[in-house]
Amino acid sequence: MSGPRTVVHLVRHGEVWNPERVLYGRLPGFRLSERGRAMAQRLAEHFADHDVASVTASPLQRAQETAAPVAAAHGLPLGTEPRIIEAGNSFEGRRVTTGPGSLRDPRAWPRLWNPLRPSWGEPYEQQVARVSAVVRDARDAFPGRESILVSHQLPVWVTRLRAEHRPLVHDPRRRECALASVTSLEFVGRRLVLVSYAEPCADLLVGADPVPGA
Repeated sequence: MSGPRTVVHLVRHGEVWNPERVLYGRLPGFRLSERGRAMAQRLAEHFADHDVASVTASPLQRAQETAAPVAAAHGLPLGTEPRIIEAGNSFEGRRVTTGPGSLRDPRAWPRLWNPLRPSWGEPYEQQVARVSAVVRDARDAFPGRESILVSHQLPVWVTRLRAEHRPLVHDPRRRECALASVTSLEFVGRRLVLVSYAEPCADLLVGADPVPGA
């Protein structure tokens, strides 16, 4: 096995200001909370001594705000990549707590008939395909260096599942993809040799509010 060691980091955004506790999905205008901004700064510190060649984020505000300090710390422009946007979800805008308009409302149940696809949103396979394509682009563009892609929980998680040859169907409560976490894909040449996971903001996660599917 030969070739340069190249790493592509898939980063989940930081905590979002969401007092109404809605599933925000791709809705515009959801910014980082104060804790989320602290997470973004912590990520910049985490990557400070890495050989970062590019920093790219989903077009959604929370991802852009998470990525900005990292890009600034390395003197890099912040790229925007629509292919690493949040998963499409027909429940976006609904509350994740109890009461009218919540996901527990019986009127929502007809959309839940097939968790294997899933029936309520963008298919897992489609998410894997688009994120994996960006990973390959970053790997090939910056051989021997590191690239950072700031995305969202579900696209990152299913991409990791595929990289580890695990089924894409899963229990959302068991996702290992915390706020501001880093899932790293390491390549030698074009061959994936290692998948690793880190939580640089572990102490900031205490009391944080990770809305499901965010």
